[in-house]
Amino acid sequence: MFVRQKKNPSGVVSVQVIDKSNGKYTVKKTIGSSKNVLEVERLVEQGAQWIKRQTGQKGLDFSDYRGMTKAVLDQISEITISGIDLLLGRIFDEIGFNQIDSPLFKPLVLSRLEHPSSKLKTTDYLARYHSLYVDVESVYRYMDKLYNTQKEKVQHLSYLHTRQILGDDISVVFYDVTTLYFEIEKEDELRKTGFSKDGKHQNPQIVLGLLVSAKGYPLSYDIFEGNKYEGDTMLPIIDSFKQKYSLKSLTIVADSGLISTSNIMEIEARGHKYILGARIKNQPADIEQKICSLNLKDGESKVIHKDPNTALIINYSSKRAKKDLFNRERGLSRLEKQIVSGKLTKSNINKRGYNKYLKLEGSTKVSIDREKFELDAKWDGLKGYQTNHTSLSKEEIIDSYQQLWKIEKAFRISKNDLKVRPIFHRIQRRIEAHICISFTAYKVYKELERQLYDKQANISAEKAIDIAKTIFKIKVNVLNSNQSMEKIIITNDEQRYLVDIFKLL
Repeated sequence: MFVRQKKNPSGVVSVQVIDKSNGKYTVKKTIGSSKNVLEVERLVEQGAQWIKRQTGQKGLDFSDYRGMTKAVLDQISEITISGIDLLLGRIFDEIGFNQIDSPLFKPLVLSRLEHPSSKLKTTDYLARYHSLYVDVESVYRYMDKLYNTQKEKVQHLSYLHTRQILGDDISVVFYDVTTLYFEIEKEDELRKTGFSKDGKHQNPQIVLGLLVSAKGYPLSYDIFEGNKYEGDTMLPIIDSFKQKYSLKSLTIVADSGLISTSNIMEIEARGHKYILGARIKNQPADIEQKICSLNLKDGESKVIHKDPNTALIINYSSKRAKKDLFNRERGLSRLEKQIVSGKLTKSNINKRGYNKYLKLEGSTKVSIDREKFELDAKWDGLKGYQTNHTSLSKEEIIDSYQQLWKIEKAFRISKNDLKVRPIFHRIQRRIEAHICISFTAYKVYKELERQLYDKQANISAEKAIDIAKTIFKIKVNVLNSNQSMEKIIITNDEQRYLVDIFKLL
């Protein structure tokens, strides 16, 4: 907010307090008006005092230093962003990450939330906006140390904090994977071409596996070669997690893409329960017949027992049915256009995606098998869940599985907000250190999100970070003295709201 003097055609000067938010100017208060110059000055001072009362801002007190006030602006030695450390730095410490012995770990983590970029650009940003001067080679050396000695401790601290939040209940874990591609041409031992979730099948990549608790709090992670089958990544992470914390058994929730018959056998052999997305179209003929004869209503679910220890829950949603039909018709339309253009040959006839609707007429002509397309309508709206957790109700099974969206959100935040990629490192230990920093940043983000929810705040975690980035600290050197004075500047209602709900000052 600021004080504006507006001269009217009559010569009267109106003194107003103006707020500029989101590019809009709003009159917050009209202090008064006058033609008298001295009176206008008095009104301006009155407006300035009103702003201070509203924002809680206090002027730097130089009363102990004679004649200093006129030279204040010339003596400003530093203006830095303070809100990030006040807000996210406190949460970082509350989680326990301040136990990591390095002055670089905290700024590297917080910068991924504040201004995610390459390590070189990060060092420039820290110098420019935080007066933290560190050369990029020191960052690289620290990343080597992080990988060698601190990576496991970071995950352990995250686990301890999550257990504290959930009341020691870490019996249900959720697992999923994503892929992170690199803008390079040649593969190496880690970065290999494989199935890319980003559609970058020609780019070498790595596979990132993430284990989270209920409510989406990160527990553990690992990275794998880019060509590794995602189903083979799950058990190594879970086995390591179980052994590390001496857990007797877990309930594992995962998507159908991670499941194979051997995976299920291994999970059961280890004494775990599981809740998995089921491939209902790949069931034995007798189970398929039972599924298709259920005749479910919207929102209804029924249980089919595959054997005494394995249940298949089938749920029907009319909304899902409409989406399934729309997707099938869109896929069919694309195939028809490709046939007309002559782009499809008999080599395209396979079971992948909507290509299953193709058939061969004669020896060369490719056409649409409409009978197969119509028969597929019986699956529209159906979703299956397989479990050996027979003590849970079908509603509890479905509810547990639906929490997987939280891990999908974790990947979305990591890729979009934290910009975990592009990854500018080529050495495996530094790639792993980069993932560790991003994992820590996501944990801080989730804790911020949780605290905002507990405080019933009306802003999101993203908005809170954006506001924190606008809170600055000014440092002024005192003339003829070795002393300096600092002041955190609060200038608008958004900043005051954030400061108040978190009691930052």
